[in-house]
Amino acid sequence: MALSSTSYPQKLRELLKQAEINYPLLKAKGYEVQAGKHRVSYVQSSVLPSLDAAYQLNYATYNNITGMAVGQSFVPISGPPSTDNTYSPVFGSAAGLLLNWEPITFGQRKSKIESAKAYADYQQADANNELFQHQVRTINAYLDVIMTNELINVYNKSVERSTDNVRIVRSLARSGLRPGTDTALFNAELSRARIELYNYEKLKAAQEVALSEFLGGGDGYSIDSSFFNLLPKISVDTSLTNHPMIRLSASRVLIGVSEKTALQSTLYPKLSLWGTAYARGSGIRYDGYVNAEDGLSFSRYNYGAGLVLSMPLLRFANLRHQVSAQESIIKSEEEKLNLTNLQLEKQKEVAEVTLTNSLKIAQESPSFYKSAEFSYRTLKSRYNSGLVSYADYMQAQYTLIKSEADLKRAYIEAWKALLYTAAVQGDINIFLNQLN
Repeated sequence: MALSSTSYPQKLRELLKQAEINYPLLKAKGYEVQAGKHRVSYVQSSVLPSLDAAYQLNYATYNNITGMAVGQSFVPISGPPSTDNTYSPVFGSAAGLLLNWEPITFGQRKSKIESAKAYADYQQADANNELFQHQVRTINAYLDVIMTNELINVYNKSVERSTDNVRIVRSLARSGLRPGTDTALFNAELSRARIELYNYEKLKAAQEVALSEFLGGGDGYSIDSSFFNLLPKISVDTSLTNHPMIRLSASRVLIGVSEKTALQSTLYPKLSLWGTAYARGSGIRYDGYVNAEDGLSFSRYNYGAGLVLSMPLLRFANLRHQVSAQESIIKSEEEKLNLTNLQLEKQKEVAEVTLTNSLKIAQESPSFYKSAEFSYRTLKSRYNSGLVSYADYMQAQYTLIKSEADLKRAYIEAWKALLYTAAVQGDINIFLNQLN
């Protein structure tokens, strides 16, 4: 069912919305955007203190010795030294709360937040660019489908003409007005017309599969013929600053800058506040008396608090190389941004020429078609009267088919040129708004 040109923009927007909702890659980009936002919230939440609670219950020997030991790869035992070397086990228990808070980080937390925001902005820009590119691909695939559908109509008419020619020439051959060989020639022409029709039907089936993929597996769309009834206009130039590809490339630069700042901030000091409250229970009394079950309950309670000011004294030695490497990455991304700007500017020039020439061709094509149609009708009448040869008549029919197919292609090529302009300028509404 064809839609009117006034209702079509809304229908096309609904088609693009269907693609946005259903296409897996776009959904994946959406989840990445959500992840970026959550990452920013996570880094911002680092300003809050952490509070850890722990409880421990053990059953072990109470051998112990006073002195320093490195707590790695083994579980240390606390308490006073034992008088004898004994392997009798007793219960022990412990519970505690540990508070850690970094109220002042001298810019480190801020740089981490800015870095997370820059990465989240990049993910949003990446999602926006992918959506824009997908919209362009979807519309282009839709234009391919409706173009091939029109060509199927053209070659359907060609089959009808050839069928009618076979019927007429048989009658003319029986009456002696035409040689019998013309019947064979028209039968061959009918077969050729059918083959061309089948080829376009095969092409349309493949294009419909491609469009269905862009729609995320859906096929709820209508063939619209209004594209062949009106032509687009020359679009107004827009700034490339907001082009999704420019914004994506610029966001990479900002990521590099924020990561450089985050690296430099690691040289700054850090102030931490800690506090703890804990309790201990032991199956051994201070005088060495053992009652293993006493370790199941707490017998001593303690607390503590303090401030820690830490500063990396030697980090500048290797940080200098990291910062230099990051500066090179930033310069690289800036040059990529310059390249994207250059490429889009040149593509913009090509798009302007393409749209202008496509409109000229589309405006001229109806005259070619009308002349070919008039010539065909005239030569068909003269052929039926025995005044022209089969070759002259067939040439007129070929010209008619070609002129009608070229007319359809010219209109679609004009719309594709407008779509290319919209793609280069980074605004899909440049295309959609001209369908009103």
